[in-house]
Amino acid sequence: MRMTLQTDYALRMLIYLAIHDRRLSTVNDVAESYGISRNHLLKIALRLRNMGLLSTARGRSGGIRLAMTPDKINVGTVVRNLGDDFPIVECMKADAGRCVLSPTCRLKGVIRDALGSYLSVFDKFTLADLVANRSQLAVVLDAHKLAGDPAGQAA
Repeated sequence: MRMTLQTDYALRMLIYLAIHDRRLSTVNDVAESYGISRNHLLKIALRLRNMGLLSTARGRSGGIRLAMTPDKINVGTVVRNLGDDFPIVECMKADAGRCVLSPTCRLKGVIRDALGSYLSVFDKFTLADLVANRSQLAVVLDAHKLAGDPAGQAA
């Protein structure tokens, strides 16, 4: 089982916003801190906003922030909503794939159980759990942002 890049980036964005919850942030802030594509993050921010997890403010002093406290954001819910239905094997795809065993195969049930177990681990955690070491995370993210910014290195 593999988490999609979009889910990975969404969780990282939520972590960033939870750490910097006292201020409005921009997608560019998040992109610079992680060294990842701003364009990817724009799409993810839109999805997170549509899920009710982010609030956005437009304009020159606009930005993004969490729409609720980190203890109200369940990691399992985020993973499920961004996970693209987890078609682990061909027969679990929306079009049911082309496997000739599909009508009588028991492997599909085993895989569904395994996927359920995988997702149930995420259900046990909230965003607050992921940022319990908030000060350490902030140091790492801010250091990475400065290292990638030539103007920041001179400061």
